[in-house]
Amino acid sequence: MARAPSHPALADGAHPFPHAHLLGIAQLKPWEICFLLDEAEQWVELNRSASKHADRLAGLTQINAFFENSTRTLLSFEIAGKRLGADVVNLGVSGSSVKKGETLLDTALTLNAMHPDMIVIRHGSSGAVQLISEKVDCPVLNAGDGRHEHPTQALLDALTIRRRKGRIAGLKVAICGDILHSRVARSNFMLLGALGAEVRAVAPPTLLPAGLDGYCVESFTDMDAGLAGADVVMMLRLQTERMEGAYVPSPREYFRFYGLTEARLAKAAPDVLVMHPGPMNRGVEIDGAIADDIARSAVTEQVEMGVAVRMACLDVLTRRRRGVEGWA
Repeated sequence: MARAPSHPALADGAHPFPHAHLLGIAQLKPWEICFLLDEAEQWVELNRSASKHADRLAGLTQINAFFENSTRTLLSFEIAGKRLGADVVNLGVSGSSVKKGETLLDTALTLNAMHPDMIVIRHGSSGAVQLISEKVDCPVLNAGDGRHEHPTQALLDALTIRRRKGRIAGLKVAICGDILHSRVARSNFMLLGALGAEVRAVAPPTLLPAGLDGYCVESFTDMDAGLAGADVVMMLRLQTERMEGAYVPSPREYFRFYGLTEARLAKAAPDVLVMHPGPMNRGVEIDGAIADDIARSAVTEQVEMGVAVRMACLDVLTRRRRGVEGWA
């Protein structure tokens, strides 16, 4: 098994990951982030092998409670749980009692009464996952809550960058697009900053939220300036479903000024890495040819790393429950 990185706090006997839940990046220390990334490495190798099954979570029940539509994240968590041997149950909002007026608290109590061993939650309201974690007796993993956080996405992004670039510290990372509505951006701001990257937020003025100074990121409204010398360019989806009113004139105009084209990408470093959390709107946020360029684009690798990261999180968070030595 991969070992936690050397750090003074660990040398003094600190636990590599003392948290009962994974609710966000904000609660994590840099060495705890690195510990999860290191743990994910073993699962990358397993997932690339002929036999992709481990029995580490055999006999445990994992509930994926998704109160927002999801394809990639739900499938990734489902595959992660099954490859670790867990019994995985998916709860979709369209089939839940929430549609009939059940409160979030009642849903939490109902799930808890079924004695799950871990619950993965996606919800449209910021803070909903925190509330549920306070009402259940098992680890809770945040799969995205409102505009708040999406911790496993930031972890998989970091793992992708680290494997491609060999490091995160000192890299210039430009996160571009709909920053205002993006929980992915917020988690990445915190994680990449904690690991020593120089992080930039690039967006139209209408899609740049107030208070970015608290994340130690540099803001740009000029795309060319924001991409200048960037080692990593992470494009974000234009989240029209979260917009009330006109934040951009039109998708065509948005692409004209903020879409990732060959001409704009030429402003970045020669060996730039292009990323996108998906799903992509080709011709709106990113030119299709760039997204499909395997030399520069890590879009499919991000999906691969997502399964490994989520396997690591499920494994680590259930160690205490499984009585693993050193985690009691």
